[in-house]
Amino acid sequence: MTELSVLDLSPVPEGSSAAQSLANTLDLARHAEGLGYKRYWLAEHHNMPGIASAATSVVIGHVAAGTSTIRVGAGGIMLPNHAPLVIAEQFGTLAALHSGRIDLGLGRAPGTDMATARALRRNLEAGVDSFPNDVLELMGFFQPAEPDQRIRAVPGEGEEVEVWILGSSTYGAQLAAILGLPYAFASHFAPAEMEHAMEIYRARFQPSQRLQSPRIMLGLNVFAADTDEQAQLLFSSLQQTFVNLRSGRPGKLPPPVKGYYEQLDPMARAMLDQALSCSIVGSPEKVRQGLKDFIGRTGADELMVTAQIFDHSARKRSFEILIEAKR
Repeated sequence: MTELSVLDLSPVPEGSSAAQSLANTLDLARHAEGLGYKRYWLAEHHNMPGIASAATSVVIGHVAAGTSTIRVGAGGIMLPNHAPLVIAEQFGTLAALHSGRIDLGLGRAPGTDMATARALRRNLEAGVDSFPNDVLELMGFFQPAEPDQRIRAVPGEGEEVEVWILGSSTYGAQLAAILGLPYAFASHFAPAEMEHAMEIYRARFQPSQRLQSPRIMLGLNVFAADTDEQAQLLFSSLQQTFVNLRSGRPGKLPPPVKGYYEQLDPMARAMLDQALSCSIVGSPEKVRQGLKDFIGRTGADELMVTAQIFDHSARKRSFEILIEAKR
């Protein structure tokens, strides 16, 4: 049975603050836990006025401390920005504090522009080609330490951290398959290679100590409301965000605008239609059917659902409608 989880970017709406967004994140996590969602993931993005989860491991600790049963993790940590030892220590500490509940999704993109990547002070010369070695180094720090091991992750060694490979292309699918790790595809904003990546991952998967058979998670935008019209209005905030971002004008999450999509030029509409094609927007019945169709088409083991909704109460209601539709 396909399981449902939550991806939260801690969106900062116009007129609000990062402090309020982080408070909303904890509130939504508790709400998701009560509704029966499996995981609650936070994403690493930098230099983005509309996203408050830049210090991802810190926010994960805040959410994990404020909940009790839901798994909490990163979707993901952009490993090129960090030394593997540092991430091993951070997530080893989280696992020591919240045993059996911590996930670590790893991505190979910087999660920002190149100027900000340089400000993060990692060696950009190595580039993304070092990603496989960095993943192996990081996973090695989670193994029990050898007697003569000079560099150890404390906390970290021997800790139970569930590691995922994230991706928006076939690269991550191949790496996850070779390493025998679960794979999460970013179909909620980059769906073009979703089916090809799934095919590669399933065909080339090699069982490992961590995972015996392929496990695929797909990103999905869900904007649910009592009526189709209300849901479309909520969805316009995400549509505006994408148009602004692709136009080089990133900002806070804008309030919904009635008829926004219809006002756009054909090129902008085509961009949204492609980038946000993995979206379900509508009333409970439309969400129920959309969910059934998406699961039937993809065979995903898990869906990582995200909803960049301006009003916090409407966002919570959207996740309520979704879980009810799934049941």
